[in-house]
Amino acid sequence: MTGFHLAQVNIGRILAPLDGPELAGFVAQLPGINALAERSPGFVWRMVDDGGEDATGFRPDEGDDMLLINCSVWESVEALREFTYQTDHLRVLSRRREWFHRMAEAHQALWWVPAGHRPSIAEAMERVALVREHGPGPRAFTFREPYPAPAASEPTETEPTEAARG
Repeated sequence: MTGFHLAQVNIGRILAPLDGPELAGFVAQLPGINALAERSPGFVWRMVDDGGEDATGFRPDEGDDMLLINCSVWESVEALREFTYQTDHLRVLSRRREWFHRMAEAHQALWWVPAGHRPSIAEAMERVALVREHGPGPRAFTFREPYPAPAASEPTETEPTEAARG
């Protein structure tokens, strides 16, 4: 155990309002997929809005009412990869084009946080921006190019920089 957990964020722009018939199939699957995540080995935490069931009430970009965020914390890259690609989550993921626009830019980031840390929306969005601007690196990476957890003596940056706060 390194004293660090893996945070993940993914964002997506929905094709229609959440309460519309176009997204009914997606919305109907959220409770089951969230419960599956919570039961999965290595799951630590997931971001939820004031409703307490999912994060669909959050808008990570004030100027974009159609952008959704999903953020969670896992014990390891392997645990998150197992949930993402080896459970029923993959069935829902494979249908994402029915509900979400294809994004030209990076829409996902992974990064290491001290155990017990819960990322904020601003922190998560900064990590996506890091991947977009600099590509994968130790501060923000992807499944394709994972980075190991820092050594216990290495500091980590868990809060957004001044530039990210605006």
